[in-house]
Amino acid sequence: MDLTIHTTALPHDDPEASLAFYRDVLGFEVRSDVGKDRMRWIVVGPPQQPGTSILLSPPDADPGIAEDERRTIREMMAKGTYGWIMLATPNLDETFEKVQSHDVEVVQEPMDQPYGVRDCAFRDPAGNMIRIQEVR
Repeated sequence: MDLTIHTTALPHDDPEASLAFYRDVLGFEVRSDVGKDRMRWIVVGPPQQPGTSILLSPPDADPGIAEDERRTIREMMAKGTYGWIMLATPNLDETFEKVQSHDVEVVQEPMDQPYGVRDCAFRDPAGNMIRIQEVR
């Protein structure tokens, strides 16, 4: 089997704020932006990896989701427990400084983890956990 990761999804509750975070803070390019108001599906990705994308989407747009499920999704997003992604960089300290220079919520400064990685963490505007791991 020959599989690659093409797209993963993260929820947003404010498309403009999410777009600004992924484009302006993380430096991702916008590959598509469809819909309007809060019902927008925005695809972003690292410019140097055209085959890998993140779909920023309204979390409860599926008509098959019941109202109690929508409420649970909104509650989990507010707590920051609904979505997350792990990114990688060869220079964690430099990346941390660049991201931190923007108005973002820092969850964890760069540190060596007991399981053998060095990483840091932020939250995006929707509350999603963005962990950045150093790779050499």
